[in-house]
Amino acid sequence: MARPQMLKLPEVLAELSMSRAAFYRMRARGNAPRLFKLPNGELRVRRSDLDDWLTACEASAA
Repeated sequence: MARPQMLKLPEVLAELSMSRAAFYRMRARGNAPRLFKLPNGELRVRRSDLDDWLTACEASAA
């Protein structure tokens, strides 16, 4: 079974054209894709979670 692709936070921010501060504000309101904290403290987002979140944003904007 293939492991899911995990994106680093800077990769997610670049894809969304969003600042880190704006992302964290959105996250504090519960409106961000799910993040995972690795044992070394780094944050990751599953590619599938980001894609699902973007799809949900498109649906709510329509």
